[in-house]
Amino acid sequence: MQPLSITELNDRAREIFRQIVEAYLASGAPVGSRTLAKLGSLGLSPASIRNVMQDLEELGLLASPHTSAGRMPTEIGLRLFVDGMMQTSEPAPEERAAIEAQLRGDGLPIEDVLSRTAALLSGLASCAAIVHVPKAEPVLRQISFVPMAPGRALAVLVGDDGSVENRVIDLPAGLPASALMMASNYINARLTGLTLGQATARLREEIAAERAALDTVAQDVVERGLAVWSSDGAARSVLIVRGQAHLLEDGGAADLERVRSLLADLDAKEELVRVLDLARDGQGMKIFIGSENKLFSLSGSSVIAAPYRASGDRIVGVVGVIGPTRLNYARVVPMVDYTAKALSRLIK
Repeated sequence: MQPLSITELNDRAREIFRQIVEAYLASGAPVGSRTLAKLGSLGLSPASIRNVMQDLEELGLLASPHTSAGRMPTEIGLRLFVDGMMQTSEPAPEERAAIEAQLRGDGLPIEDVLSRTAALLSGLASCAAIVHVPKAEPVLRQISFVPMAPGRALAVLVGDDGSVENRVIDLPAGLPASALMMASNYINARLTGLTLGQATARLREEIAAERAALDTVAQDVVERGLAVWSSDGAARSVLIVRGQAHLLEDGGAADLERVRSLLADLDAKEELVRVLDLARDGQGMKIFIGSENKLFSLSGSSVIAAPYRASGDRIVGVVGVIGPTRLNYARVVPMVDYTAKALSRLIK
């Protein structure tokens, strides 16, 4: 179905739709025509309101869970509301003060500060909160290969920041020790000061141009040594999830299956990181509603995420919340945005 623009609804339909969505997001229950008529602001009879609700349902903006029940917004309806009708405001002064207090850190490591911030955001938004911190690839200072059992060696990488990482790599059978020495000397002479990705690209360029002073066996060792770090880049990232218990609140028995599905989604860390990467790559706030994102299509959940930045406006991570599609978007969206901006000030 082609997405509707809010301008395609007349004033009466737009106002009835807005009141239904706001009432549903506040209560989680379908909204009936009598409920709207009692509010009095529309000046319409229940029968007139029902006719408009029927039109909105035919447009795909509302749905009725039961024949005799009221209406609730569909995912398409929620998207229309969020994009075209929602009015947001800054978080309350006490909420902003609480976020800033967590970010002061009191000398704690940055990951502890991020964890505390996620826990606070979870409480304020009554959702699960997430912070994703993709760790930067180390810059090479030195690498060495230490022979182990036949066919294996320990690759020891020293980063420019003084960090040391070890990986075991498999080697071709019968590889001479001289090939390990040649590989170490080549990397330390030609590739230091580069990230792993840059070093791998440089190696391929030099091999293609036949400038690499390596025989075929030593080239293979170098490639294995670099690849063993490059291949586990996802494992470097830190994914903090706090407040899953909030997902169990305000839901009846009918919600339990949805919550179980959502908790299973949150355990799928690699898939969740891919969702957050969309927010980082998009350069700004991202709101995914229900099946708009494949990971959360079964649990019927929404994700609100925003990137935070280091100096030079470089994006270094993502902060956000996950909850049911009936989130209080008008309140939670500016809260996530404020937290992302506060994190950016801290990192800078």
